[in-house]
Amino acid sequence: MPVELAFDFVSNSAAADVLAARRGWSGFFTFTTLVVILSSTIRLAVPYIFAAIGESIAQRSGVLNLGVDGVMLLGAFAAYYVTLETGGPWQGLGAGLTVGMAMGVLYAFITVTLHATQDISGIGIYLFGLGFSDLLFRQLVGTPIPIERFEGVFEFIVPDERLDVPYPNLYNHSIIIYLAFLLVPLAWLTVSKTTFGLNIRAAGENPEAADSLGVSVVRTRYTTIIIGNALAGVGGAALVLDKGIYFQNITNGIGFIAVALVYFGAWRPLGVLAGSLLFSLVTSAVLEWRTLGILTGAAAQLTEMVPAVITVVALVIVTRRIGQPSALTQTFSREINY
Repeated sequence: MPVELAFDFVSNSAAADVLAARRGWSGFFTFTTLVVILSSTIRLAVPYIFAAIGESIAQRSGVLNLGVDGVMLLGAFAAYYVTLETGGPWQGLGAGLTVGMAMGVLYAFITVTLHATQDISGIGIYLFGLGFSDLLFRQLVGTPIPIERFEGVFEFIVPDERLDVPYPNLYNHSIIIYLAFLLVPLAWLTVSKTTFGLNIRAAGENPEAADSLGVSVVRTRYTTIIIGNALAGVGGAALVLDKGIYFQNITNGIGFIAVALVYFGAWRPLGVLAGSLLFSLVTSAVLEWRTLGILTGAAAQLTEMVPAVITVVALVIVTRRIGQPSALTQTFSREINY
């Protein structure tokens, strides 16, 4: 091909790409696209909210669990399999909750009773959840099969009618999404305004002093670990019941991001909610860019790292000025201290 023709071909191709990108950007800056992004943000934030709120409660008592992602995987598979067998998403949600509680008892026994190192124990829980959920899926199911999902609240309340409301995608979500956002003020009230919450904070800041005042540090930590893992199991179940399908490693690191969001939110429910929404907003926007053709090829692959990078940067900024619970990751035993 002559040099001039080659130059014209490249120029025309570049111009076509620019025009396509402009059409993509023009489609992005519309109210309809904004509604789609906001609706997706709300949905994507739910697993993070459940897992991160649960982990924040456990960490406030002094226990770090890096196995959140593994618990979410087990909860997700339990919810998927039970829903597949029974056809009821509520049964699946209950299965995810139950599996999470069971893993909480196991992790509490390992870290609180046996005084194992929390960092290594958490990684062990993650690896167990990753491998065991994969094994169960291959042995019991094999091929991904769609399952029934939760209906939107409008369909649940008025199943035979369509309400004439503007942009229903913004608020016509499943009940589990509303439960996730209701969990935030409930967690705040529990930790900040109740005697149990005071015991949690005492166990996480100065367990020896708490024990001298009659607070059972062991019982408090057992309870918070079980609560945290139960919510992680619910987060995994919510992920599956939103997608309506299960596949290996469906969480794709959501549990580790949830742990980071606890630090980002400074161990406060409202901060955790803000971090979850920020991460989900960026993820939703990136997905919309790819859908509109704004990002293609290698650029689209690189943007998969953007949400994680933003979370890490925000995490570094926040943790420089806000301290963690003083006794976080520290074991406690009355026999050792007295």
